[in-house]
Amino acid sequence: MTNHHLDRRGLLRTAAAATGLAATGAAGLTTATPAAASPRRAWRPGAATFRWFGTAGWRIDIGDRTVLVDPYLSRYHTGLFDGGMNPETLLKVATDTVDTHVGRPETVLVTHSHWDHFNDVPHIATTTGARVLGTLTTYQLGLAMGIPSGQLGPVKGGEVLDFGAYTVEVVASLHSRNAAYSIGIPGVRPNQPDRRPATVADLPEGDTLAFLLSVHDGPSVFFMGASDFVARNVDGMRPDIAMVAMASATTTHEYVPRLLEALGKPRVVVPVHWDNFEKPLENPPPAVPDDRAKLETMIATIRRVAPRTRIVVPDYLTPYTFA
Repeated sequence: MTNHHLDRRGLLRTAAAATGLAATGAAGLTTATPAAASPRRAWRPGAATFRWFGTAGWRIDIGDRTVLVDPYLSRYHTGLFDGGMNPETLLKVATDTVDTHVGRPETVLVTHSHWDHFNDVPHIATTTGARVLGTLTTYQLGLAMGIPSGQLGPVKGGEVLDFGAYTVEVVASLHSRNAAYSIGIPGVRPNQPDRRPATVADLPEGDTLAFLLSVHDGPSVFFMGASDFVARNVDGMRPDIAMVAMASATTTHEYVPRLLEALGKPRVVVPVHWDNFEKPLENPPPAVPDDRAKLETMIATIRRVAPRTRIVVPDYLTPYTFA
């Protein structure tokens, strides 16, 4: 049996040796050799705490207020990591796991409507009363799955929303391209309130967003749910932290270098969407060998393009403040 823990740490050590990284003692953490970083605003340590749910999912606690991004915790089997996804896989929610980890969120940000981003959102919204912000497809799916319209906010990109302790800037973005230069489960959801989704194929991409969450007296954080972007929409944004989705293919030209340049080479980059999210939510996060290699390549690319950037390879459900 493959020892994922040793393999993953070995991966990071290999990347460190190849690119001049100095690893800390913290689990899953690698940092650049100390250098004079570009000046950025300071933030109060502990102003926000971040916990990774796997895939592109996050819980952000800002004082006693909680924001979720793409919260997918159910992690059921579709065959995606076994050579072929079954699009007729029935949707299901691991309610005990979800309820244990999401807290009492007030806002849920959804980058796009694929099952590994949206699956658990209707349960979360209907049990906690959280507002859900996403594309019009997310809005229509939410209605069809029982979320009251008053909790759903369709957004397109360009909105800057003020929640007092934090703001959310919505960014029109792009979904990843696969090796065939296409998108898995493409399409949008029309207004069909009486047709409840039943399978993963019933949850199309429905356009893709990114979000810049800026915490008052805390960091500004860029969240991606897919590995592509519109450079003109993020150029000059300069977040402190960027949660960057790992590309599954090389079809998008110079994805990581172009993104880091457009974002002003953030102080911290956190690779996401590299784990095998059809395995249990247990540390160390599992990844198939091909994705481990892609993660190693991504780390090396970040080191080359932005040598002053700190890289944090996260563990599940582990609190990070990035101070």
